[in-house]
Amino acid sequence: MTQATRDSLVSTDWLADHLQAPDVRVVDATLALPNEDSDPRARFEERHVPGAVFFDIDEIADSDSELPHMLPPPEKFSARVRRLGLGDGTRIVVYDQQGLRSAARVWWMFRLFGHDDVAVLDGGLPKWRDEGRPVEDGPARPGERHFSARMNTLMVRDREQVLDNLDSRREQVLDARSRGRFQGTEPEIWPGRRGGHIPGSLNLPFNELLAEDGRTLLTPAALRDRFEDAGIDMARPVVTTCGSGITAAVLALGLHLAGHKEVAVYDGSWAEWGRPGDTPVEVGPGSSR
Repeated sequence: MTQATRDSLVSTDWLADHLQAPDVRVVDATLALPNEDSDPRARFEERHVPGAVFFDIDEIADSDSELPHMLPPPEKFSARVRRLGLGDGTRIVVYDQQGLRSAARVWWMFRLFGHDDVAVLDGGLPKWRDEGRPVEDGPARPGERHFSARMNTLMVRDREQVLDNLDSRREQVLDARSRGRFQGTEPEIWPGRRGGHIPGSLNLPFNELLAEDGRTLLTPAALRDRFEDAGIDMARPVVTTCGSGITAAVLALGLHLAGHKEVAVYDGSWAEWGRPGDTPVEVGPGSSR
């Protein structure tokens, strides 16, 4: 594993030691899902890592899309993160209030827009708080900083590319949703979506990449074992997907830490693919409709 790969995940000890460093910026990237009654920004203002800013995934998104939190155009991303004080020459550390769920989405977004010096806080705010580390309240008041967005389209896939892949099978598709949602035996949390999965895709629920504490990631070797057990050939490209492109980024982070170099996220994920329409859907093992 390269140093750059290792640097994509930092411990609470590391952050505590570097919290006052002038080039370190901390980001709370918590997102509430449709079945959750919570206000992440309000919770951020009640309690967050000192100096952190709140990254609103639903707002820093494509406002012209009817799909949830799709990638924004580069100019919007640049404008929003500049206002958050996140820019060139900064080491960005992202966490969420659950432990590890939505932080990886923002890690992926920064890398996609050309900023590689970004890491996820292993264990997130729950581990930070359990260790008795300092927190503060109130809204963030960052100073503006320049950010240059350079979009890497190799890191993202759209509906047409995933449709084309049904025939070419050039890329493996790995779904981060629960097994019940993947198989169509559990209700889909996104309203109006069909149950099931993209034909030919594999399933690895994102929480199976976590250690027994349910919030820190497994070791790179153990992550690799999880992917291979799910049927992934680590020598071939992978596209990750989920409900709306959030936990797909957890799989992308895990693959990155395990040393995989060709990983993309299907941005629309099931919120797009599962809508009524002409996208084919498999339900259960080997069936389709």
